[in-house]
Amino acid sequence: MSARAQNLETLSPLFATFNIHQTAGADDLGDADVGKAVKLTGNFEVGPATDGAAIIGKLIALTLTDSDDGKRAATVQIGGVMTLPITTTYPAVGDRVIGGASGTVKKATALAAYDPAGGNIARGTVLAVSGTSSCTIYLP
Repeated sequence: MSARAQNLETLSPLFATFNIHQTAGADDLGDADVGKAVKLTGNFEVGPATDGAAIIGKLIALTLTDSDDGKRAATVQIGGVMTLPITTTYPAVGDRVIGGASGTVKKATALAAYDPAGGNIARGTVLAVSGTSSCTIYLP
């Protein structure tokens, strides 16, 4: 008898709504960013994860599509199990992650001078890695 397949991403997700950071009057997040990692950019405001940034979670949805008019908001999964795209340096099971380029994550670096008081900016624990395309992490 084989083990029963589990979808860990359905266990205790935690969601929050944020404003979207804008550059030159345009949203920094669009339809193509759904499913990618995001970071805090200001008070209750998010944008795409960038290289070396502390991630806040995964972009789940936008209130309007790219073709709709109006101010949009972002729904972000800030806790639970989630799968995010990865870039080099690829994480391994048990690693923690930081932002990579364009909404990806990568293996966290060692504690460095740019880390804030109180510790490393790394988040989560990698539970599984799917080649060089994605990893599943738990964010407490």
